[in-house]
Amino acid sequence: MFWKFDLHTTSHIDTLLEREDVTLTEVMDEEDVLQECKAQNRKLVEFLVQPHCMEDLLNYITQEPCNDMDEKIKYKYPNISCELLTSDVGQVNDRLGEDESLLLKLYSFLQNEAPLNPLLASFFSKVLSILISRKPDQIVEFLRKRDDFVDLLIKHIGTSAIMDFLLRMLTCTEPQQLRQDVLNWLNEEKIIQRLVDMVQPSQDEVKHSNASQSLCEIIRLSRDQLFQVQSSLEPDPLLATLEKQETVEQLLSNIFDQEKSESAIVSVIQILLTLFETRRPAFEGHLDADTPGMSHPSFSVSPSVLEAVTPRIKHFHQLLLEPPTRSVLKSTWGVLDPPVGNARLHVVRLVASLLQANTPTISQELIRLNTVAVILDMYFKYIWNNFLHVQVEICIAVILAIPPSRSEGSQTGTDQDQEPVWENQLVTHLFQECHLIQRILDAWSSNEKEQAEGGRRRGYMGHLTRIANCVVQNTDKGPNSTQMLQIISELQEDVREGWDSFISGPLAETNKKNTVDLVNTQHIHSSSDDELDLKGSGYHQDSSLQQAFSDYQMQQMTSNFIEQFGFNDEEFTNQDDIVDIPFDRISDINFSLKTNESANIALFEACCKERIQQFDDAGSDEEDIWDEKDVNFAPDAQRRPRSSGSTDSEESTDSEDEDLKQEPFERNGTGPDDRMEIDMSEAPTWTANFDDVPMETTSSAVTGAPVSKAATPAILSIPEGWSSPNHVPGKASVWADFTDSSGTESPKDPLRSSSPVAMETSLEAGDPLGAGMLLHAEGEASRSFWM
Repeated sequence: MFWKFDLHTTSHIDTLLEREDVTLTEVMDEEDVLQECKAQNRKLVEFLVQPHCMEDLLNYITQEPCNDMDEKIKYKYPNISCELLTSDVGQVNDRLGEDESLLLKLYSFLQNEAPLNPLLASFFSKVLSILISRKPDQIVEFLRKRDDFVDLLIKHIGTSAIMDFLLRMLTCTEPQQLRQDVLNWLNEEKIIQRLVDMVQPSQDEVKHSNASQSLCEIIRLSRDQLFQVQSSLEPDPLLATLEKQETVEQLLSNIFDQEKSESAIVSVIQILLTLFETRRPAFEGHLDADTPGMSHPSFSVSPSVLEAVTPRIKHFHQLLLEPPTRSVLKSTWGVLDPPVGNARLHVVRLVASLLQANTPTISQELIRLNTVAVILDMYFKYIWNNFLHVQVEICIAVILAIPPSRSEGSQTGTDQDQEPVWENQLVTHLFQECHLIQRILDAWSSNEKEQAEGGRRRGYMGHLTRIANCVVQNTDKGPNSTQMLQIISELQEDVREGWDSFISGPLAETNKKNTVDLVNTQHIHSSSDDELDLKGSGYHQDSSLQQAFSDYQMQQMTSNFIEQFGFNDEEFTNQDDIVDIPFDRISDINFSLKTNESANIALFEACCKERIQQFDDAGSDEEDIWDEKDVNFAPDAQRRPRSSGSTDSEESTDSEDEDLKQEPFERNGTGPDDRMEIDMSEAPTWTANFDDVPMETTSSAVTGAPVSKAATPAILSIPEGWSSPNHVPGKASVWADFTDSSGTESPKDPLRSSSPVAMETSLEAGDPLGAGMLLHAEGEASRSFWM
């Protein structure tokens, strides 16, 4: 309605722009200037695209203000200017992309001396990025004319916003042919080689990090593009340059042939790890080399990269023994001298990637250098470095799970009846020379001894458990299981026996403790009407048992009611919904219950004969309970207030407590027409009264007298004066008491549920399953329904 009648008020900016002397700063001071610009307010857009306004906006995001200026000029106006220029309004983009003078002013920001203002650099990068995505042809042509563009990018690569802009050029340039032209242009400008030169000890750590991250992102983006656009005939020139052997050798030469710099070492290793990344599934046990599509270049490591890295493995191994100098690290549990360090941690990560490559030459070099043993020594020395523990665990899992290469070594099992079993030399090295089994047993025993003496559990025990389980699993069904069984059988007798005892003892107990039951292991019995046989059970008179049985009866009764009248579950989720049921539907309800009237009458008479006093006590002083008295309904009893629809047990209990305190019948001097009579000649009937609350009035199966009870099942109960052997004469008794469904449970019992319960008629207080079960057996007689 608001927009239909065009009742929106005129923007204050429109009024402001009607002035001839309005300035750009006055417009930017308006709170809704950004919203109006994004909504493409015609007056505002026409004002902004004026030449002097566009120049001022660019000046705010390219020229660094003086320190003594007001903060509004230093921060607010540059920020609003950037948001206005990047609001993706067509007229603004056209003016920026087609006016070379404006582009030159924007480009001039790159020509400033390093370091650039990081805030202004982010504004520059954001504006130029949206221009590349909206005006790619014009912007690429403009940048290619600038001879110093790539030099400036490399010069300011230490500023993160410039690095982001370079990556946006590679991802946001469309169409595909234009992107390919950009890649060829950047490759001709040798941007890869220039980035590689930035990763050397002579540069600062920020340039190391940004140059390394740029190269890693170029590798990932190029491989993703190569995998997605497989129809492209032209290879990615940047990725091809990065994977060249001379490029990788230049990277390695930067860190090994010069002074050691931990930052440069870590940055180079990150680039190598990205080159070793493949789309191969994560290592979880056995690696299937025959996965469909594994022949795609994205699923393999370039041989040139492996050839460049292999001669340098000895240098990486030496880094594990002699890392870059680091100061002593004091921790909460002791002193680390020297600490692991980021460089050694990345070397271990590189070793894990080299193992996954599964190249015989690399495997032989690692065995010759005994690199795996050095890594294991670090694992058990630095007991609290979980980053190191994870990588060592990966190394062991890779060695155990990779199948041996036929060109790797000798073969066993050459009988004619058996297929030859090729030996995995890394597995042999791991068990025989690195003594993996013995080291696991010694570390476990040492940890238990230390804990028994009051010490703490060592930090690598969780990973040690996983390593032991990995050995067990691969011995059972791994690709090297035959070889591993043979090696274990050749161990010393005490080691072999200790390993068997460890598997069946401490390791099994630890696995059992680490196993979490997702469901309750106790057997849950389901019950039904056919399975319940409660007549012969000697149940104690417990309110909780009676309530549980009553709840079960009501569930069955509700289920039968829904099945008979066709209501679904959603219509019973809230009592408020029940009240709103249309009356035309309620009027169609047909109550037809199969009852055994003769059995009901016989049961009623049996109850009366057993419980009612004889009429021969004429001389008794007690009042005759059968004497006709004038009774009428109290106002509260005639009409109960509308239920709020709540099913909360506390509210229901409170309302029932009030019912107990108030007598539903009161004496007064009313006429004989108000008397309540019992006519046994009438057949049991059902009536539906739709005064205010649907299905709120239910009639007794025996008397047919209407009794009000909102949203509560009618329960056939013996009158209080009859069921109590200590009945006090003269006190008005209740004919049908609906406040206590169980007959024995106090309405104030906190365990009592407010959910409707089935009809229970108890012959005596101590038998909760007496008459109620008889009625149930007689064809569900005298049952009352609620809705």
